Amino acid sequence: MRRLRVLVLMHPDFMPPDSTDGYSAQEINKWKTEFDVVSTLRASGHDVRPLGVQEEIKPVREAIESFKPHVVYTLLEEFHYTSGYDQHIASFLELMKVPYTGCNPRGLILARGKDLSKTLVHHRRIAVPAFTVFPMRRKVKRPSRLALPLIVKSLSEDGSFGISQASIVDTDEKLAERVAFVHDRLGTAAIAEQYIEGRELYVSVLGNNRLRVLPIWELKFGRMGRRGARQIATERAKHDPTYQERVGIEDGLAKNLAPEVSARIHRAAKRIYRTLGLDGYARIDFRLSADGTPYFIEANPNPEIAKSQEFATAAKHDGLDYPGLLHRILALGISRAKAGASVG
Repeated sequence: MRRLRVLVLMHPDFMPPDSTDGYSAQEINKWKTEFDVVSTLRASGHDVRPLGVQEEIKPVREAIESFKPHVVYTLLEEFHYTSGYDQHIASFLELMKVPYTGCNPRGLILARGKDLSKTLVHHRRIAVPAFTVFPMRRKVKRPSRLALPLIVKSLSEDGSFGISQASIVDTDEKLAERVAFVHDRLGTAAIAEQYIEGRELYVSVLGNNRLRVLPIWELKFGRMGRRGARQIATERAKHDPTYQERVGIEDGLAKNLAPEVSARIHRAAKRIYRTLGLDGYARIDFRLSADGTPYFIEANPNPEIAKSQEFATAAKHDGLDYPGLLHRILALGISRAKAGASVG
């Protein structure tokens, strides 16, 4: 790839240093994605300018006008302290007619709402857990069709934010308590869905029109299931390196999957990606039940792209090294702009 001017948008708190020397693993974990992207693109010869963005759109416009990037690499997962505003940054970049990486605004919106994405996917005859939504400041009453146990989450937050062992509820009293927690502590509506006992599988997809589905990856819970704990992707299991090491949590290639199950999951991932209007790159999350049914849990456009995260490690296993992966993501953003803005 030719030398590019790349503007990298990120949260101001995650602006990476030039080197990881002298930082603890816990500190590095906060900005590992930003560091990996910036340092890898620089090492590949590109002119890279990181920009911390949170409250004002003006710095983005000024950087575009002065730096004149060939492409914007967006690592923003929120704007103005609101996770649901990430799609507005993509919309702004489209209005500025600047190529950008990752998913288009429409796909971000459709994937953000767990209820809407499940409803759309269900209509494409893909298995989803039964669910109900509890809006803010509404009485919590479980529909009779929804059997316990349930897992209660934020309707719109991702990254396992707010998920713990207490998210699994087996009584109506615990359901009301956990919904209140989501409303009060996370400030969003809550979704309660059928808890699927099984394996946690991730399928990474790369592409705009022609899709590349990477090998099926699995979050392996180690000793987490001892003493009655449920094997779920809690916030600690996903983001706490100390806890991961202590319990033996790791991710890797999903093994011992029957060929027909693997093929079914690959087909489902492609169908979900297209149903939700995703492009660029995304990770589709499933729970695989004991009878071999893959249940769609959620879609994650613009997922974690650090070297050590599931997307990059699955790509490496598929023969695409980290610099190659980042270059492919850049190329997809540029080619989408040439083709005429976002899909849909």
